[in-house]
Parts: sequence; structure tokens; C-alpha cells
Amino acid sequence: MTDQPVFVLGEELQALELAAFETEEEFQELLARHPRVLDFGTLADGRPLRLVLVAREMGVPTGTESGSAYWLDHLFVDADGVPTLVEVKRATDTRIRREVVGQMLDYAANAARYWPAALLQRSFEETCAKDGRPPGDAYGELLGAGGSADEFWQAVEERLAAGQMRLLFVADRIPLELRAIVEFLNRQMRQTDVYAVELTQYRGGGDLRVLVPRIHGEVATAAKSPSGRRTAQRTTRADMDAAIRSRPDAEVRRIATALLDHAAAAGGRLEGGTAKYRSMSVYYPVAGRQVPVWTLSLQDDPVRDDLSFAFGSITHHLGREQAAAFAAALPTLPGLAERLAALPAKGYNAWPSVSLTALAAAPGALEGVLSAIRALMEGRAAPA
Repeated sequence: MTDQPVFVLGEELQALELAAFETEEEFQELLARHPRVLDFGTLADGRPLRLVLVAREMGVPTGTESGSAYWLDHLFVDADGVPTLVEVKRATDTRIRREVVGQMLDYAANAARYWPAALLQRSFEETCAKDGRPPGDAYGELLGAGGSADEFWQAVEERLAAGQMRLLFVADRIPLELRAIVEFLNRQMRQTDVYAVELTQYRGGGDLRVLVPRIHGEVATAAKSPSGRRTAQRTTRADMDAAIRSRPDAEVRRIATALLDHAAAAGGRLEGGTAKYRSMSVYYPVAGRQVPVWTLSLQDDPVRDDLSFAFGSITHHLGREQAAAFAAALPTLPGLAERLAALPAKGYNAWPSVSLTALAAAPGALEGVLSAIRALMEGRAAPA
């Protein structure tokens, strides 16, 4: 790229000179207000990609018991529910060469584990409020007519967990070292697309500005096998039953089956996950709405079977008082008890989990969990 001016031809020819962004804050604000400069590619159905801002300075925790350890510059999402993580650096920042890559991978790895659907939804709606934009208008852009916000954010959470996301490095100059790393990552990462976006700014007389984005990494992305990207099938009940049958512990098999059967009998909606391992989330009818309450994950190699409680979603839909009552009603089990005790400090926005092995080892633990769920559905506390 040269530093030659670009020309605008109107009544007369006007030269626009290459101009750097004065501060990183100016650069970030530009992207937040005008995400169209990052819209390249298409959605799954062939429609043009349109990114919508979820949050600026999105906090990224590194554990279920910790607050935000990192801050991502921008989080966007598209109508397919694919999250886009953006880090912005000016060319004068030496971290644009290599350090920013490790930084972004840290963000992606921890976001995939610690960003529940309720947190994403709340962040998006808070951003709408700050920008003076009615959430209904923003949801209309994302969901179209009749779409469910809760289901959309649950899909975003599942894509994160499966690694189905975009990572964008944005700078006014993209060094060759970063381009090489981006292309390498794209060839190696099947679920995640990685791009470097060079956004060049030209200024003319008055407030006239021209922005020219150039995308690096598309060739490597196009070379990926289509089967590896956004085509994962949702887990079915048959898939879950097959995984359950493979477990050697009869009590673990009983507990997993009883959880799924209870959800179906109670009128819950069972929604399969799209991660590589088998998982299923359950939405129970509570206070006239479908509320995500738990997710059962069955992982192999090594075997790890966990029941996770969606306290972020419960708090979002029902409030902290009912979330606290539900936490108090759950059985006291090693590991889970400590995670539940940490919920008030986290604003009841977390995913405390317990292994099915721990449930199996504690007589009456399953019945205690089901009793707590019934109490939640009825809007009352239950004894622990």
C-alpha cells in the first residue's frame, strides 16, 4: 500500500490525503458507530452480513468465581447468532505484531466458557439503552418478525461453546507478521474464522472522510472444509440416550435419564447443543415464560458428565430473589456448595456445575435437585 491520495470527483477534483487515527479511542468509537465497515461475507442463507454491536469493552472472566480479567474492545453478533470478537490497534502500537494474537486467543477461549446467554443479552440491551436505541428496533434487525430473543442468545452461547465465532484484528496498517499468523490460524482452526482488517482513513476539506477496508485471511477461510464450519448438528434425545447407555455407572445412567424425563414430563423444552460433545439444555415453564434452568453435558475422552445451572438466565428472567431461593434449595454437595456460595458476589450471574458422579455418590441428591426445580416453577423456595 502506498501513501498516494485518493480523489473524489464532484464539481471539481478533490484530493484526500492519508490520515492516521489520532487515538485508539477514536478508532474504537468509529467501529462501534459504523460496524458496516466490517461487514464482509454473507449469512448462511446468502443475505449480506450485518454486524450488530453487543458491547464495547466487554468483560472477559477467567473463571466461574472471578470477575472480568480482560476487556475485549468490541463484541458484535450477526443474524445467524455468530459472535464476532474485535481487537483494535493502531499501527504505532507494537503489540499489533504478535502480542495481540495471544491476547485475542485468551479472550476467545474464556468467552467460550464464561459468557452465558443472559449476560450477552443483558450487555446488548444495556448497549441499546446507552445509544438511545429501542431494543425492539435492534431485535427486529437481528431476529426479523416473530423471533425469540431468549432462543437467539442461547444459540449465541452455544456457538461460543462450540468455537463457532469470528476473530477480527483491526488496524490502520496490518503488518506482514500478523497477516501470516492470521492465515496460519485460519488453516488450522476449523470452527473459528480469523481475519485481519486494515482500515485506511483519508481526509479532505471540512469533515469529509473516506474509509477503505481491506480484508486479509479470506483465502485461507475459503479453503476450509465446509463441513467444519457452522454445520454442526444439534444433539437429539436419541444422541443423549446413546451416550448415557455408554456410561458404566448404573447410578449415573439413572440420574441422567431421570433429569431428561423429568424435564419432558414437566413441560420443559429440551434443546440440543451444537458442540462436539453431546449436550442438552432445558427450558422450564416459569411465570408464563420459558426459562433456561440447566444444561446436561456428556463428554468423552476423557469422560466428564456435568449438570450446570443457568443462574444468569434465571436471574435475568425471574430476578435475584428467586435465583437466591433456587440456590438455597439445591442440595449441598462437594464442589457445588462452594460455587453456590459464591453466587451473591457475582450477582447470581454464573454457571455453577456438579458432576453426575457427585450426584450419584450422594443419596437423595437427584431428588433434591428435582424438588428445587419444582419449587422454582411454582415460585417458592424449597428446603435444601
